[in-house]
Amino acid sequence: MSDWNATTPWLNKGDNAWQLTTATFVGLQSVPGLMVFYAGVVKKKWAVNSAFMAFYAFAAVMICWVCWVYEMSFGEQWVPFLGKPGAVSTLSIRGALSQAQFPASGATMAFPMATMAYFQFVFAAITLILIAGSWLARMNFIAWMIFVPLWLTFSYSVCCFSIWGGGWLAQMGILDFAGGYVGAWIIGPRLKQDREDFEPNNIPMMLVGAGLLWLGWNGFNGGGPFNAGADAGLAVLNTNIATVMSLLTWTILDAIFFKKPSIIGACQGMITGLVVITPGAGLVAGWGALAMGALSGSIPWLSMNILGKTKLFALHVDDALGVFHTHAVAGFLGGILTGVFATVEGCEAFALTNPGGAVAGNWRQVYLLFVVAVNLVVTPIILYAIGLVVPLRMSEEDLLIGDAASHGEDAYAFYHDGAHEIDLARTASAGSLLRLSGHAPPEIAALKL
Repeated sequence: MSDWNATTPWLNKGDNAWQLTTATFVGLQSVPGLMVFYAGVVKKKWAVNSAFMAFYAFAAVMICWVCWVYEMSFGEQWVPFLGKPGAVSTLSIRGALSQAQFPASGATMAFPMATMAYFQFVFAAITLILIAGSWLARMNFIAWMIFVPLWLTFSYSVCCFSIWGGGWLAQMGILDFAGGYVGAWIIGPRLKQDREDFEPNNIPMMLVGAGLLWLGWNGFNGGGPFNAGADAGLAVLNTNIATVMSLLTWTILDAIFFKKPSIIGACQGMITGLVVITPGAGLVAGWGALAMGALSGSIPWLSMNILGKTKLFALHVDDALGVFHTHAVAGFLGGILTGVFATVEGCEAFALTNPGGAVAGNWRQVYLLFVVAVNLVVTPIILYAIGLVVPLRMSEEDLLIGDAASHGEDAYAFYHDGAHEIDLARTASAGSLLRLSGHAPPEIAALKL
């Protein structure tokens, strides 16, 4: 048997092991992280639907990724902002075991293509799952099934190639990007009663998801350097510094202005800290991470509690989980602040030729408007096109019922054996609505009014 190591002098086992580990951490952010976070933070009637949107997206992205989207994102340049479509080379043994590289930029890594393809897949998957957070409790699941591959193909791949794959923005020195969430306007708001009463059905479950999201983010940023070097450690440390600072800032603001510190608010601050530090986790100093965390715990807080309560957002752009504030606002803020706080030493450790950010006299990193423009144009086109085929929004009857109407399943089946009479009475009342909609499970259909 031939010595595999002798034929792969480029392979670094430590880098390969670290990259696979960080990819798994990022995957855990989605499945089960965001699945249980969404299931816990929504009303009971939406727990199954919310978790299923994440579960489906994780699976659908993988197939699209290996069949055509990876090459569009990281393959040979086709046009200035897109790679050439095609099946990822990892579908063959030879391609999977070959050295990972980005042809457009000429970058190579010390691990195989199979590792790179999986690492980039989990990033793509969580991007779609985060978008879902804006559209919970009203989007037609069939429309979501169609949206995922289309947005991945026509929006994510363009931004991904332009920034990371060696496209024109990477050549200009831009370091990262944030996604867009304009679909909430197009799909429309939740039911009025859901907007007015949307208490989480299971806060401990939400906290489990939040914890998985937080620790999984170590892989998100720690895997960014593509090696197990010193910069990976810096990225992980800065990630946690910014997250803690943001969480504490948000909690303090809640305590000052609302007189009660909120665990849900603390989770929002945690998320904004994770998002804001991502573009510059390995590029800024610790003091820069502290400053970014303080700003991410305050500016999105102001956005959510002032802008989010205006008629525009309250009635038209109904963002179920505040994704616009925690991801769009915090993401844009992170891109800007990375351009401000990136250090020369951090860029050198990341193998970048960028002369740091504004603190080092370089303001070039601040240009992020291309990504915003792509999402503002592509996302509405995709949604309106889907709307010509299937409704983007659930029917009013299904919105009243929730999971049982959409999937024929309930998160907590209290009406089964052992239920108290009051549970059966409540279920029978709900059953009348289910029968009218034609979606009653056998257990409910058998109940008498």
